[in-house]
Amino acid sequence: MVTGGSGFIGSAVIRRLVAEQYAQIVNIDILTYAGNEATLINEAHYPGYKHEKADIRDAQALRSLVNDYQPDAIMHLAAESHVDRSIDGPLEFINTNVVGTFNLLECSRNYFKKLDRYKKAKFRFLHVSTDEVYGSLDSDSPAFTENHQYEPNSPYSASKASADHLVRAYHHTYGLPVLTTNCSNNYGPYQFPEKLIPLVLHNALTGQELPIYGDGLQVRDWLYVSDHCNAITRVLESGKVGQVYNIGGLNEKTNIEIVHTLCDLLDELKPKTNGALYREQITFVKDRAGHDRRYAINAAKIGHELSWKPFETFETGIKKTVQWYLDNQQWVDNVVNGSYRDWIDQNYT
Repeated sequence: MVTGGSGFIGSAVIRRLVAEQYAQIVNIDILTYAGNEATLINEAHYPGYKHEKADIRDAQALRSLVNDYQPDAIMHLAAESHVDRSIDGPLEFINTNVVGTFNLLECSRNYFKKLDRYKKAKFRFLHVSTDEVYGSLDSDSPAFTENHQYEPNSPYSASKASADHLVRAYHHTYGLPVLTTNCSNNYGPYQFPEKLIPLVLHNALTGQELPIYGDGLQVRDWLYVSDHCNAITRVLESGKVGQVYNIGGLNEKTNIEIVHTLCDLLDELKPKTNGALYREQITFVKDRAGHDRRYAINAAKIGHELSWKPFETFETGIKKTVQWYLDNQQWVDNVVNGSYRDWIDQNYT
């Protein structure tokens, strides 16, 4: 059972599960603005795949689904995930990320305690979280480890930190067999065009400004989405119950480096007919409130214990990503609706 399976990372997880021919895959997704059934248009024909349009904020619906499907594992990816939106409307993040996670933990706890010994030994609850719960790093500070103190700085990261603590508590108090992963910035195909990379690609190709917050020197660690999916399925299958695993791409880049790379790749793969460069569209805008300066993941634990490491370098992953967006402009056009444009205007002008 995968919550948020029609979102960016969730759909990549389901595509992987289908490719590996898991017997039954249940996608629980209410299809908010970032959930898109078109991300799984091919997987929808898989005999073992089922989409249930349900809201994790609805405890009764979750109880019914868990009892009906009797899952061996729950992979919890459903979340409100955009920092800017959390600044404008934090309540939705509390309701989804905190209350929704609580609802899922409660119905999982009640389901788990009724299982027989064999099924209890098999069951897992995997919670997918973010590196943002750890706060911000100085330029010369060591990367986040699993033991780093929680210091969330935005309503989004605070809501995810709250969810992490609930997951931990349900393991220690009730014995629920949980696993938690904290990942760095994901990128790749099917990402909703509000995040940096798809936003820049969309604006560049449509002749709009490329808005960069502040000085553009904020540092993030970038992880190709399929590498993230490989990591969390490895954790699900072999991770030690109750443990946390940090997942990173080993690619620290400033935001302005990312934008320059995207512009240069577009100059190579889809040059403008007038000979102009995409970098000419870059514009700097007022920094967002409480903008964290640097995130960096130390992924040594998952590498050592579960023999995982990213397959894609940033250079190979970003080129695949740009090419996918060039080849799938219709998908992008279908998700860029009026409400999205209004939100971009509100935050970047």
